[in-house]
Amino acid sequence: MSIAPTLAPTLLAAAPPALPHTGSDSQLLLAVLLSIGAIVLLITKLKLHPFLALTLGSGLLAAVAGAPFDKLLSSFSTGFGSTVASVGLLIGLGAMLGKLLADSGGANIIADTVLSRTGNRALPWAMALIAAVLGLPLFFEVGVVLLIPIVLLVARRGNVPLMRVGIPALAGLSVLHGLVPPHPGPLVAVDALKADLGITLALGLLIAVPTLIIAGPLFARVAERWVGPLEIPAATAPEGTAESERTPSFGAVLATILLPVVLMLGKALADVVIDDPKAVGQRVFDFIGSPLIALLAATLLAMLTLGRAAGFDKARISDTVGKALGPIAGIVFIVGAGGGFKQTLIDVGVGNAVSEWSGKWHISALLLGWLIAVLIRLATGSATVATITAAGIVSPLAANMSSTHAALLVLAIGAGSLFLSHVNDAGFWLVKEYFGMSVGQTLKSWSVMETVISVVAIALIMPLSLII
Repeated sequence: MSIAPTLAPTLLAAAPPALPHTGSDSQLLLAVLLSIGAIVLLITKLKLHPFLALTLGSGLLAAVAGAPFDKLLSSFSTGFGSTVASVGLLIGLGAMLGKLLADSGGANIIADTVLSRTGNRALPWAMALIAAVLGLPLFFEVGVVLLIPIVLLVARRGNVPLMRVGIPALAGLSVLHGLVPPHPGPLVAVDALKADLGITLALGLLIAVPTLIIAGPLFARVAERWVGPLEIPAATAPEGTAESERTPSFGAVLATILLPVVLMLGKALADVVIDDPKAVGQRVFDFIGSPLIALLAATLLAMLTLGRAAGFDKARISDTVGKALGPIAGIVFIVGAGGGFKQTLIDVGVGNAVSEWSGKWHISALLLGWLIAVLIRLATGSATVATITAAGIVSPLAANMSSTHAALLVLAIGAGSLFLSHVNDAGFWLVKEYFGMSVGQTLKSWSVMETVISVVAIALIMPLSLII
């Protein structure tokens, strides 16, 4: 099931005719390698924006595969439009919810409440919990900006090593970013593989919990020894946080954050328990549990429980919501171009060729998706680009999968997209600067943590696919 099949207009949702190609499978393989290589070089060496790199890569793919350029335009624009129509709306709503959470002081309320009830020994676990809760509606970069001042304050007050509380916080954000909708990567993969969002969300949370425990509080002690003592930088207030005497309550903030998750999980549960599309209960849950309605409801609720509770008037709330859309415009265009590249991959026949190759090589579709995402992540440094490209390449493999295995393929690709963040990843430098570490220390801590997340997640996904 697509993320939001009713959102995309018929003209966008309709698949264009396949792009004819005159070459063999080897020519298709060459087309894929050259196009991905070009995208990597354009992003990493020429510093071209990923939107332009993906657009040019699509043209090179079609040219090498022997497809006519008039058909290419139709294929790319269809993939771009259908992806933005479904995923772009959800990214926008998620950004609004995250902005309200940040500006109202809701993030600080969650952190202060949890930390006030936690002893020093439990601080790493508390930080992992805070990051996981805040990571549900927030993009990774926003979560880092909000959490780092809290991490620095906790390390200073509790007199604990910075790595011991910093790694669990980063792990909580990263795990949610790669594995759990409504983050852009998982959403795009769900849409490309026609997976069920509710099932993906449920399985993503199931995989995320043990992955976070291992890569967060447990690995933190190892990272602490590898990195050595760090001077704790002075904590600064996160940008955009409300400086108001009035703040929302802990219960209201938590309920608002968890509302879309509860609604989407409720839909997935109704699909299993009721399992009758004509039943009134099923239809109600299908409506309120659709990601668009769930996020829209949470955003509207946040205007009251977060905005009004923080003393914002109507104009301030409107201004806050409006400012949320500017920073995510680039993300929406990258995701849309990735959708166009994905559709071009499918229409020139790459997906079918990959399906045949995987059958000959007897490689699990889950492992193949993970490996492709790992390679693109290492080359480009972008988890989103890795997810989009890998999902487009392996999408035909999901055609005959059950809903649970399609969801697991989404998670496998998401896990691969987190592998070994290094110097070509903006997140690497963000973490390095905030924690005041050297490049070597960042590689020993942040980069290894990302690798642990990726490997542990796929190690849990593979046996789970044999059970369910």
